[in-house]
Amino acid sequence: MALEGMFRNVAAVNWHLVRPLQGRKTGTSLTRCLHQTLTMAKRLQARRLDGIDHNPWVEFTRQASDYDAVNLGQGFPDFPPPAFAVEAFQHAVSGDFMLNQYTQAFGYPPLTKVLASFFGKLLGQELEPLKNVLVTVGAYGALFTAFQALVDEGDEVIIIEPFFDCYEPMTLMAGGHPVFVSLKPTPTRDGELDSCTNWQLDPTELASKFTSRTKALVLNTPSNPLGKVFSRAELELVASLCQQHDVVCISDEVYQWLVYDGYQHISIASLPGMWDRTLTIGSAGKAFSATGWKVGWVLGPDSLMQHLRTVHQNSVFHCPTQAQAAVAWSFEREQLHFGQPSSYFVQFLQATQRSRDHVIRSLQSVGLRPIVPQGSYFVITDISDFSEWDWLGRAGYGGLEAQGSAWPLPPESKMPDLPGAVDEPYDRRFIKWMSKNKGLVAIPVSIFYSEPHRRLFDHYIRFCFVKDESTLQAMDEKLQKWRDELRP
Repeated sequence: MALEGMFRNVAAVNWHLVRPLQGRKTGTSLTRCLHQTLTMAKRLQARRLDGIDHNPWVEFTRQASDYDAVNLGQGFPDFPPPAFAVEAFQHAVSGDFMLNQYTQAFGYPPLTKVLASFFGKLLGQELEPLKNVLVTVGAYGALFTAFQALVDEGDEVIIIEPFFDCYEPMTLMAGGHPVFVSLKPTPTRDGELDSCTNWQLDPTELASKFTSRTKALVLNTPSNPLGKVFSRAELELVASLCQQHDVVCISDEVYQWLVYDGYQHISIASLPGMWDRTLTIGSAGKAFSATGWKVGWVLGPDSLMQHLRTVHQNSVFHCPTQAQAAVAWSFEREQLHFGQPSSYFVQFLQATQRSRDHVIRSLQSVGLRPIVPQGSYFVITDISDFSEWDWLGRAGYGGLEAQGSAWPLPPESKMPDLPGAVDEPYDRRFIKWMSKNKGLVAIPVSIFYSEPHRRLFDHYIRFCFVKDESTLQAMDEKLQKWRDELRP
């Protein structure tokens, strides 16, 4: 009888759907008619998605394949993770069959334990795996969880420009209001190689951004795209303002193992008074060159972490067990070798600094002006000189015009063959031209700025140097051809 009743209900629903179609012209597709009948008149997308649907990564990644160009845009290694990490993942897949099942929602216990032990020493805290550690779907997931847990409707979030491009949409999706403050570059002497150490926060301007509505400040050190490693003095300034205004610091530290030239990474959570108001975010993908594993974490006081756990358990609930197991074994191995020549973090840093220096020299060879990074995967390059060169088919022009800002902006009219709309940021058009004509793909730095500031910083492009030797060789071949074209 129950089954008979179910069929009657289904028949009633079908009659309700098909009845409006009776009397339509013979031959009209029933599927098409049903689609037309069921099309929703209501607004489909949530308003929190307004204005954040475009993703520049899709556009510029496509250019690499369209023009068979060398992709130095996206920030991922195109070489294998260390052998011990690969073996750990293989063992996780082929070993204990229970690793195919759920583990604890907030993290695979061996992983949360080793993260608490490893980072507790670095932060000067006794971390409890169940209270102070949350494993997430990559650092991206950690950031999203933090914004959703802590940012409320109308809250202000201070973001330091240039910023990793997800910070702004994540703030908006949580109902918050992003407030931007820019690092300011200071002029260099003629012929002197610029460095990200010359990009500084103005203490007075930063202080002016804090209001009674400020809920959080996002810190990224080493930073993407600039590669800046914030000094102790800069961190103490940020810490002082956060404490003065009762603000949470969301500290994105995924590149902490890649700090060059003897500079030192300092976690702001380790400064006096900051542990209780800081979330420290890390990434196994960046630590072990395995970005596709998507294992990240958040470290912080239980008073903050309890709210992240609430978001986590009501969204992803759980991260893949096998990847977590592989990361746990990798950290256990690294913990034994940490600080020694046999440490992967030490070896990877040395190899990456060589790649950084290689890419900087190569970019200089065609007249690009790199800004030497202190850390991260990336180097940004000033392209504002290019409109002066006659290899583009135009005579030089007499000096760069500031156009009301402290940074020169190249006039687009000097490069008539640039694709794209005239009002499109210069760096985006330049990269489209470079991809097609020079076979190199980079990322425009203007995407790492808020809308009002994009035209002030649209004469920089970002290259990723954490690439295999074969990729760097392919880059050199493209640049050699470019150099040949520059000769009279």
